Amino acid sequence: MSVTAAIRDRDVTELPSKRDEDWRWTDLRGLIRILPGPSPAFEGDLAVGPFDELVTRVVAIVNGAGEAKIDVPAGETAWVALRIVSRGDGAHAARVTINVAAGARLQLFETYEGEGGYLSQTTLAIALAEGASVERLVLAADSPGGVTVSQAEVSLAAKSDFAQTVATSGGRRQRIETRVSHPGGHASLRLDGVYLLADKAHADLTTVVTHDGLDGVTEQLTKGVVRDQARGVFQGRIVVAEGADGTDAKMGHHALILSERAEVDAKPELEIYADDVACAHGNTVGALDEDALFYARQRGMPEAQARALLTEAFVGQVIDRIDQDEAREIVRAWAADRLRA
Repeated sequence: MSVTAAIRDRDVTELPSKRDEDWRWTDLRGLIRILPGPSPAFEGDLAVGPFDELVTRVVAIVNGAGEAKIDVPAGETAWVALRIVSRGDGAHAARVTINVAAGARLQLFETYEGEGGYLSQTTLAIALAEGASVERLVLAADSPGGVTVSQAEVSLAAKSDFAQTVATSGGRRQRIETRVSHPGGHASLRLDGVYLLADKAHADLTTVVTHDGLDGVTEQLTKGVVRDQARGVFQGRIVVAEGADGTDAKMGHHALILSERAEVDAKPELEIYADDVACAHGNTVGALDEDALFYARQRGMPEAQARALLTEAFVGQVIDRIDQDEAREIVRAWAADRLRA
């Protein structure tokens, strides 16, 4: 099943459905009965993106137009804003290829910006050479009527470093998927996520990490807040293959549900086929700490403000792990706006 194939062939039977185990909580075939026509070419100018002023290069893909390629030569540093923009009610797909050479560094600011009732598919292939470093920050602000699927295939090399933070407010249906091939060899991986969902928004953060070699490190932390009739999905799988001894892998997912009709579906998994590893995962879903809320209100703080501050502190642990200072503050402000709305 493939969203790209469904858009290309205009065949809804090729869309993923709840019969596919990895898509059982993000059923596209049950949602989309008739595929929309191709998205029109975009005419006009784009507004300034949230990270445009931080970078030296902006790559914009509007309604799937064109295939983007980002190359960072050996030993160099690049700051790039990758903007995936959807306008209107059509369907479109795009592909992005990113290669970071030995010893190079890439600061990637990736945004999803939508207006309308579109169907969008973005495929990313990200390859790091030995000693390369990438920090990928994804800020997804899709339309409430938009359906977005982003699928990244990340290939690490020995001594490389890949750090990712996904921050999203969801969409009609939204899935941000990251699959990582981890060779060990003292390569380091961080996969973090924040989802803040309201109304009927749906966000699916899915990750699969496969450790294939000795001495690899993975650290993962995702936190979410859902209210109204929103639905958050977290699926995280870490596979430690036979012979990948010395792997150090940790995964955590924690969510707050702020209304009775909101929903969180979580499926953290560890598959371990090697000895001498240090692997752990944790998962919690609950409500705000009533004792902390009572403590704040006893000191004169209005309930709405107290709830906002407590939820900001809850997700702030993830946002604090963003390395780049200016980008961290942009995401912090985005989160505060969402939580205080």
